[in-house]
Amino acid sequence: MINKILKKILFTASIGLLINGAQAQSDGSPIPQVSDQWRFEVTPYVWSPGINSTLFYNDHYLNTATLSSSNVLGDLKSGGMVSAEAHYDNWGVMADFVSATLQSNQTISTTLPTAQGPYPVKFGTAATLQQTILTGAATYTVLNNKDAYLDGLVGVRSIGITATLGLVLDGTSLHASDAKSTSTTDPIVGFKGRYRLADSSWYVPLYADIGGGGGTTNLTWQGMIGVGKTFDKWIDVSLAYRAMYYDMNSNGLLQKTTMKGPQLAATFNFN
Repeated sequence: MINKILKKILFTASIGLLINGAQAQSDGSPIPQVSDQWRFEVTPYVWSPGINSTLFYNDHYLNTATLSSSNVLGDLKSGGMVSAEAHYDNWGVMADFVSATLQSNQTISTTLPTAQGPYPVKFGTAATLQQTILTGAATYTVLNNKDAYLDGLVGVRSIGITATLGLVLDGTSLHASDAKSTSTTDPIVGFKGRYRLADSSWYVPLYADIGGGGGTTNLTWQGMIGVGKTFDKWIDVSLAYRAMYYDMNSNGLLQKTTMKGPQLAATFNFN
């Protein structure tokens, strides 16, 4: 599913780049304007974060959920990512949805003591991390001019995680596995916006939030910055760097988890 979304975004971006300047408002402003009419945005995207997570698993700290950004798409078994916004005058609502199942496989070589002496064996290990992250917020526009747009936001972020650890003795049917799940919903505050570059159709997208205190979370934050271009009044494309952090208390599965990496997105605007 994620590969199909990526192909669609890349295709849309390519089409946008080929649109004639007379048809596409490539010199138009990428800054949305506040009005007394409804406007909507839908943004399918691909976020490819490197993940570094310490799991508190059966009273032990395990550094097993470490995936690099370069191979996270290869470790991705399924997923979907989309955000949406609706605005009327200065008020608005937004939602962001991320669902991903990641799996990292490794082979460990060791020796077992036997009556005949040390016996070499190989174990196959699999660490699977299933995540569903949903962010929802109410927004209010605090700045809107020809060069900048900024919304303040207040909302919640919910995350549900299941970690599964599997062990298989190579060459046999012997195996063992265990799973642990956790979920939490936390209040957040933050801002999001755009800054126009040199009166052009290029812009810098910005996002930041911070929160915690709900469920098992001590602290969570998220940030994003990048560069984008408006190709037409109904579409723009952006490439950004996005990071999210979770630190849960002793009852939480994720003690210190950082997800950070590039994000490619296409935003469709409707008035």
